[in-house]
Amino acid sequence: MTTRSATRPGLVLLGAGLACAAGLLPAGLGTTSASAQAQTQGPAQAAVALPRIGVLKVGGDALVKEGGLSASWVLEHDGVIQIALAGDRIGVLTGDGKAWVKEGGLSTNWVLEHDGGVKQIALSGDRIGVLTGDGKAWVKEGGLSANWVLEHDGRVKQIALSGDRIGVLTADGRAWVKEGGLSANWVLEHDSAKQLALAGDRIGVVRADGVALVKEGGLSATWVTENTAVKQLVLAGDRIGVVRGGGAALVKEGGLSATWVTENLNVLELALAGKRIGVLKVTGEALVKEGGLSATWVTENTGVIDIALSSGTD
Repeated sequence: MTTRSATRPGLVLLGAGLACAAGLLPAGLGTTSASAQAQTQGPAQAAVALPRIGVLKVGGDALVKEGGLSASWVLEHDGVIQIALAGDRIGVLTGDGKAWVKEGGLSTNWVLEHDGGVKQIALSGDRIGVLTGDGKAWVKEGGLSANWVLEHDGRVKQIALSGDRIGVLTADGRAWVKEGGLSANWVLEHDSAKQLALAGDRIGVVRADGVALVKEGGLSATWVTENTAVKQLVLAGDRIGVVRGGGAALVKEGGLSATWVTENLNVLELALAGKRIGVLKVTGEALVKEGGLSATWVTENTGVIDIALSSGTD
């Protein structure tokens, strides 16, 4: 997913890494409802779509391209302050606090998901999450018109989604994760975190002191120290990415003890999805590479303040 499950310094844009947030898709076919499927099998997988890149321009225009790195940009929405991608869904948060999602092609119609006071939007599979200004985290599962379920009301400052996991970070630095249905029980993962990231069976946190930790497996798995002096942590598949305090973007691939590779310098934000890596430079340039960690960077856009990636199956 690319719900941007990581924060970017200076922005309240979480997800998606946020990133990742973090971390949107159609209800299951047939007579079994998506919510019933979730109780027995977990959330439906995202519809297969072409990989997508999204950028948010300085003026608030949200642009998305799908397919190859040289595909054409499509203007999706104006007046935007956050963009999120997952599968064949696109989500935007507009400056008036409204959360909008579209599903299918780039020219499909927008659906208003929440009508005000939203601070963050997150997408994964057939789930949509929002964080409202009163610190409440809400999630819906299934079609775009599904009902919202209140997940947490304890002064939440970040929400993250991945598969059948939901994570929240509360204002007191506690990172909570639940697994399974929307009514599953919360598990306290860490009590001194400033960022939370989810991907597959991995959970990551950046501690208040800048140390990035990742665990793999069940919710009670052991934490592994990944890096220090970290501003942003991003998870996707078997890749882990960090942006360190000096602006260096590092990515590792494979196990939790794999070797770090420096991907770029002077980076504000990092995004991961599938075999793509994206960075937002301090100059406002959005760069993306595809393939191995040593692949060549392609300049995708300029004057950018936010970047999001989707593998098409997240």
